[in-house]
Amino acid sequence: MVTDRPTHHEESAEIPKATLERLPTYLRYLILQLSHQEVLVSSEELAEVAGVNPAQVRKDLRYLVQSGGTPGVGYEVRHLIFEIEEVLGITKPKEAVLVGAGRLGSALVQYPGFARYGLDIVALFDIDERKVGGKIGEKPVLPLSKLSDLPLRLGIRLGIICVPAEAAQGVVDLMVRAGIKVIWNFAPAQLQVPSDVFVKNEDLAAQLAKLSYYLAHRPQASGVPPAPADLDSL
Repeated sequence: MVTDRPTHHEESAEIPKATLERLPTYLRYLILQLSHQEVLVSSEELAEVAGVNPAQVRKDLRYLVQSGGTPGVGYEVRHLIFEIEEVLGITKPKEAVLVGAGRLGSALVQYPGFARYGLDIVALFDIDERKVGGKIGEKPVLPLSKLSDLPLRLGIRLGIICVPAEAAQGVVDLMVRAGIKVIWNFAPAQLQVPSDVFVKNEDLAAQLAKLSYYLAHRPQASGVPPAPADLDSL
C-alpha cells in the first residue's frame, strides 16, 4: 500500500512558520470530526477549512513523522490528532503566569478551553490593591512585586500580558528577569526582549480593524442599501 510518508529530510527539518500556524486549524477540525465519530479525513476537507489547496495540506502533514495518508482514502482522524498534538507539544502540561487581572485577564484565566492544550495559568499578578489577595475563579491574584520570585521558583517559562500599552514593557522586563522565555502579549505595544525570548503578539484592535474592513466592503445581497435599524421596534 502506498502511503504519503515524509522523507528523511522533512522529518528532521524545522517546521515552517506558516505550517505551524495552520496545524491548530487542522487540529480543531479533526477534533470536531472525531466528536462526530468520523474515522477518516481527506486533504481536500482540511484544505477547505484552512483556506489552502490540498497539495499544501499534504506538504504540511509531511512534517509529521507518522502522518502518512492513503491516496484516495485519506488520513486517520485519531492518529492525525495524536501526531499534531505531539508536534505542537499540546500533550505536555504548561504552567503560566498572567499579569493584568482586568476583564481580559480574568476571562483568559477562566477559559476552560485551555485545558485541552495543557495550559494552566497558576496565578495572576496586578498592582490594584483591591484585587490583590483575592481570587479569580480558583486562581490567586498576587502583587506584581511577587513576579520576580514565583516563576523561577516553580520553573514557569510562559508569561501572559494583559496590561495597558504603557505598562507592557515594564512587565516584560520583570518577566525576563524572572526567567520567562515565552510571552503571549495582549497589550497593544511592541516589546523589546532578548534574542532568547519569544513573543507572540495578539493585537485585538488590529483584528477588529480587519473585520471592519470586510464588513465595509462586503457586497449587499441586493443593490438596495438596508434601511436603518428601528431600535424602538426591537
